[in-house]
Amino acid sequence: MNKKIITATILFTTFFCLNTVAQKTIQPTLSGGSFTVVNRHITVANEQGKTIVHLDAKSGQGVAWLNNITFEKGIIEFDVKGKNVVQQSFVGIAFHGLNDTTFDAVYFRPFNFQSPDIIRKTHCIQYVSEPQYDWQVLREKYPGKYEKALSVSVQPENWFHAKVVVDVNNITVFVNGDSKPSLTVKPLSKRTTGKIGFWVGVTSDGDFSNLKITSE
Repeated sequence: MNKKIITATILFTTFFCLNTVAQKTIQPTLSGGSFTVVNRHITVANEQGKTIVHLDAKSGQGVAWLNNITFEKGIIEFDVKGKNVVQQSFVGIAFHGLNDTTFDAVYFRPFNFQSPDIIRKTHCIQYVSEPQYDWQVLREKYPGKYEKALSVSVQPENWFHAKVVVDVNNITVFVNGDSKPSLTVKPLSKRTTGKIGFWVGVTSDGDFSNLKITSE
C-alpha cells in the first residue's frame, strides 16, 4: 500500500478514535431511585413506551438531581411539557450544580409561548445562574439579553424538545430541532462542572422525558 495512503489512514483512524473517546453519550435510567429530589414530590410513569418524570407543584422552586452524574460541557437533550397557566409553569434543566441553591439553569415559560402580548412573547426562554443572577436581577440589569422568544411556534401544553449546548464560552438552546437557536448567552458562573437535574420554578409542576447527555 502507498505510504501516503497508510499515513492518511492512520491519521484518520487516530482522529476518529480520539473524537469517539472525547464524546460520551448516556441516556440515564429515569426511575424514582435515579434522583435526589428537592422541594418536590416525584412520580415516574410509563405511557405508550415513554418514561415520564413528573414533578408536582409547590411554593418555591424545585429540582430533581440525577444521582451519581456530573456534567461539565457538551449537549443536554430532553423532552418537556408545561401548562398554559400564567405564572405557574416554569420548566427546564439545572446544571453545574454545587448544591440545592447554587446552579445554572435554562428554563421555559410555556404560558408565554402563544401570548398575544409582545413583551411576554420575549420572555419564553430564560437562562439564570442562581443565586446571584436570578431572573429578576437579569431582567432589571440586562433586559432582553438572558431571556428571549422561541425561534419556533410551540403550543403551551404540548411536549417539545430542548437541546442545550454548553461550553466554556456559550450556552446555546435549540427547540424542536430548529437549526436557529432560541437563546445564545455567555455563562455567568465560573463553575464549569456539577450536578444536573430537572428543574421547576415557583408554584410549577412539569413533565420530563427522553433525557440524553453528551459530555465532551
